[in-house]
Amino acid sequence: MDAVSENALVARILTDADMSEGELLPFGRGEVAVYSARSPDQEGKNEDAAALILIDSEQGLLAVADGVGGRAGGESAAEMALRRLENAVAAADLPTRTLRGAILDGVEEANTAVRDLGIGAATTLVVAEIAGSTLRPYHVGDSAMLVVGQRGRIKLHTVSHSPVGYALESGLLEEEEALHHDERHLISNMVGSAEMRIEVGSPLRLAPRDTVLLATDGLLDNLSLREIVDGIRTGPLAKAARNLAQTCRRRMCEPEGDHPSKPDDATFLLFRLT
Repeated sequence: MDAVSENALVARILTDADMSEGELLPFGRGEVAVYSARSPDQEGKNEDAAALILIDSEQGLLAVADGVGGRAGGESAAEMALRRLENAVAAADLPTRTLRGAILDGVEEANTAVRDLGIGAATTLVVAEIAGSTLRPYHVGDSAMLVVGQRGRIKLHTVSHSPVGYALESGLLEEEEALHHDERHLISNMVGSAEMRIEVGSPLRLAPRDTVLLATDGLLDNLSLREIVDGIRTGPLAKAARNLAQTCRRRMCEPEGDHPSKPDDATFLLFRLT
């Protein structure tokens, strides 16, 4: 656990993790289940990273980053993005300054730092700003955020910054086609790019039993949206995380019927108010 004294901020950043199952932690007015594991078909580093940044009992950030595969320094880019985000929030003069401004500065600083590595490194990033029972999403790339009600209604689902993501959103592709698409791995926006853009969503009031998911494509490429929704909408958070992790791992290792099987690093956070 990394502690920062300014603003009483406490941060935990997970890098190169290889967890067998999720870990449940208190977070502000709720609890969060954390899971991150390297791809089952590789011995190298896990290029995903996750962050829990708690500012006080009411405010905090949850974030997930996925170092872009096929480029050098993916794991460094993912960790750098989360560290810059942490530093920007720690240095912000809250509440004089908005948390939104600090987050945007942190992502911009991360983009500059990753580009300055000079090795072509890049990462995706998705951030949940949580203040009391209100959530605001931020994202760059195809790591995603999902908010699901207890009855399975999808209240928020970010659009992946990718050709396949845009085609799915516009109705040009069905979800089944998108899951198996040959170009699903391509993204059009990333931290580490001169053209990076940050998509900021509107604030969303969380109901007491809503579940928030932040995830990298290791999870999203191996389970359908309906499977994920049904898996997280009810029941204890720790059990939901365990079942997601086990199903995802099994799919990666052993293809099941028409389901996709795409070995990759996989990271997700599940959050609920308590």
